[in-house]
Amino acid sequence: MQIKNIVETCLYASDLKKAEWFYSEVLKLEPVASEENRHVFFRCGDGMLLIFNPGHTKQEKTFMNGDLIPLHGCEGPGHVAFGINPEEYDSWKERLVKLNIEIESEVTWPNGYKSLYFRDPANNSLELTTPALWEN
Repeated sequence: MQIKNIVETCLYASDLKKAEWFYSEVLKLEPVASEENRHVFFRCGDGMLLIFNPGHTKQEKTFMNGDLIPLHGCEGPGHVAFGINPEEYDSWKERLVKLNIEIESEVTWPNGYKSLYFRDPANNSLELTTPALWEN
């Protein structure tokens, strides 16, 4: 047996309206579902990015078809890296600068690939890099 991939990943934000604007307008992710004050979900390639309000998901039980979804949430900034095409790196950098999104750091990895680091409105650490970053 072997796990194939990550199907979804979660970040947390107490202001879901700001998060929805940021991920749909700045990062151009497709919104898929939302529930006021609970969550907003985005399609991201073959996977999903779920943004939850921890004030809700850490305290209020949620049931789906009668089955309990465990309580969850975290404190402090999370991190997710989004894969981009290497030839789009400069365009993404220009976009962030144009939208006054502060680039916190740029890293050139030993294999020559680069990463851009910046923050979302909830202070989560976001990274744009090529998926080949993890190739041998």
